[in-house]
Amino acid sequence: MSRVCQLTGKKVMVGNNVSHSMRKTKRKFYPNLVVKKFYLPEEDKHISLKISTSALRTVNKKGISACVKEAREKGYLK
Repeated sequence: MSRVCQLTGKKVMVGNNVSHSMRKTKRKFYPNLVVKKFYLPEEDKHISLKISTSALRTVNKKGISACVKEAREKGYLK
């Protein structure tokens, strides 16, 4: 499975490790993803999503229905 948030589209970023002597080597910044199960009352079913923890806060604020609708419009979710 890829490391991409299914609601916000956050994915792995690339950067540098910088040592004390300022040598730079490539590294990856991974999003903080969790697998969470949600209940959609409109469709009367449970869905399991791999979402970032920041998206989880957004779900708590807006509601799962609104977030899933936005993600489907943006193409992050089928």
